[in-house]
Amino acid sequence: MSIDHANLADLKAGSLDATEAIAQRLAPLLRAGDVVTLEGGLGAGKTAFARALINALPGEPEDVPSPTFTLVQTYPRGDLEVWHFDLYRLEDPDEAFELGIEDAFVDAVSLIEWPDRLGPYLPKAHLRVTLTEGENEAMRDITISGDPAWAARLKGIFIGGEA
Repeated sequence: MSIDHANLADLKAGSLDATEAIAQRLAPLLRAGDVVTLEGGLGAGKTAFARALINALPGEPEDVPSPTFTLVQTYPRGDLEVWHFDLYRLEDPDEAFELGIEDAFVDAVSLIEWPDRLGPYLPKAHLRVTLTEGENEAMRDITISGDPAWAARLKGIFIGGEA
């Protein structure tokens, strides 16, 4: 399935703090029903990005571990609930329904690591955040892409390309 996403921002984060700052700028824009995919190889910073985003939302600071083994962790954050998925271990896209992912798509913010494991079930209107290692171990190149509705919501948030 081909999903038409426009490139909305190309950012360079020179440190973990800068990567976290990008997540923190994105957090206030999220609302129930939003799906944000976190893409990149092992060690790219997907969980660190999710941790910063979750803790930027209203509520007490949370320990946000990687959901590699639990596959999903949920976090009540003010008026929102955030479901953080790590689908790396799924062998079939249908297994995601055992996690209640369809409920999260309607009632919560879904942060999804390894979204390719969803196959045809990945919602078209998701926001894609791709993290790749930059010039050194601490640097990240972060590409944000989405459909026109996301472009309108992100307008004015990520200006200039440097975090």
